[in-house]
Amino acid sequence: MLCSISGEAPQHPVASTKSGNVYEKRLIEAYIAENHKDPVNGEDLEVTDLIDLKSSRIVTPRPPTLTSIPSLLSTFQNEWDALALETFTIRHQLHQTRQELATALYQHDAAIRVIARLTKERDEARDALSKVTINAGAGDAMQIDNQGLPDALVAKVEATQEKLSKSRRKRPVPEDWATAETIEKFGVASSSKSLFPGSTSLVVDDAGKLAVSAGSDGTVGVYSISGNKVQKSFNAGSAVTDALWYGSQPVVSTSSGAVKVLGDDEITFTSHAGSANGLALHPSGDILASVGVDKSFVFYDLVEGSPVTQVYTDSGLTTAAFHPDGHLFAAGGEDGQIKLFHVKTGENAANFELGGPVQDISFSENGIWFAAVAKGSTSVVIFDLRKEGKAAEAKVLEIGGQVDSIRWDYTGQYLAASGPGGLTISQYTKGSKSWSDIISTAVPATAVAWGPEAKSLVTVSVEGVVTVLA
Repeated sequence: MLCSISGEAPQHPVASTKSGNVYEKRLIEAYIAENHKDPVNGEDLEVTDLIDLKSSRIVTPRPPTLTSIPSLLSTFQNEWDALALETFTIRHQLHQTRQELATALYQHDAAIRVIARLTKERDEARDALSKVTINAGAGDAMQIDNQGLPDALVAKVEATQEKLSKSRRKRPVPEDWATAETIEKFGVASSSKSLFPGSTSLVVDDAGKLAVSAGSDGTVGVYSISGNKVQKSFNAGSAVTDALWYGSQPVVSTSSGAVKVLGDDEITFTSHAGSANGLALHPSGDILASVGVDKSFVFYDLVEGSPVTQVYTDSGLTTAAFHPDGHLFAAGGEDGQIKLFHVKTGENAANFELGGPVQDISFSENGIWFAAVAKGSTSVVIFDLRKEGKAAEAKVLEIGGQVDSIRWDYTGQYLAASGPGGLTISQYTKGSKSWSDIISTAVPATAVAWGPEAKSLVTVSVEGVVTVLA
């Protein structure tokens, strides 16, 4: 009997019940401990499957060929020859392996080059598409990949509109809402150090406790208003162009074209070719919109974490806003037009002429007005959605300094306009149907947001200083 592993006569022979082969006990036990299989046929094998064999203990005599020096030399020569053949075989296999590896590396490098070339061609095509001048003879904006919203989101938009539009006209001003006399007394309650240099975005959460702002270096911070400090920070990867809240998670758009939902479960959308310039959140809270320099706006399903439709227009887009009822979407363009679209279908509903690249848009909670300001302008134009053309300009507010950001309060009474020269709050009095300036302060601000009950304002300057007025 010879061991099936070593090829020698076993000192303690055992047999496998799975294959019937004979093994040296210590060798097969070591093999089973590591592999748990029969080395001959590969079947599962355990120590309990081995059977001890009984054999006479006879000392194996020395082969007669090893009794002389010439015989020993011949044996050594044979062993050396076998070793030389085995070494040659190993070298041959190594050479073949090296050739296969070189071929695989060449193919991998070629694939990487093809992917890089295709990516470059795609980016060039997108850039060329964004620069195409659309023939506006028919008056319709170009629309690509416009399939409208899925049925589930359409139902959500309709339900939100029905719920909000019913109560909008009859909704009273909350009893504890700030009065004009309160706002007249606004002063600087707190001011931070420079936190987000180059910031152009600011948004306050519903509780009025946290604000999100970001700098041109891509740093995004969650700022505690009461604590006057940054609670949490993120890196968006490139300059942030706009920000908003999705529940407790910050959402930002960047100059690289990425739209990111930050937090533990970060989501990144890359639908835009070129800078993503503005964001807007639907009143339902589940639909996000972004606009970009590639002349398109994109709707995202935040619950599913995916883009659902992309619509191209005839100019680069700079800013975005949803109507407070959620059935209309406004996008400001570099051509000075404010384009309104039906949210459900993505079709163009109306266009309003501002006269310059649109800097910011803000809808009033009365549902019929929205304010807009052109880049570098010192005046804010109030548009009436019920009218068309020049007649749609319900009011032009002269602020007296450059305006970068505008925001209505929840009641639609107060409109805050901020810029590098300071901040102005205007009031619309429904009884007399007149406008008046309540307060003007020299606090520079590239973005502004109202606090709870309109009893405070939060601003951020181009130096990244967050200031609270109250």
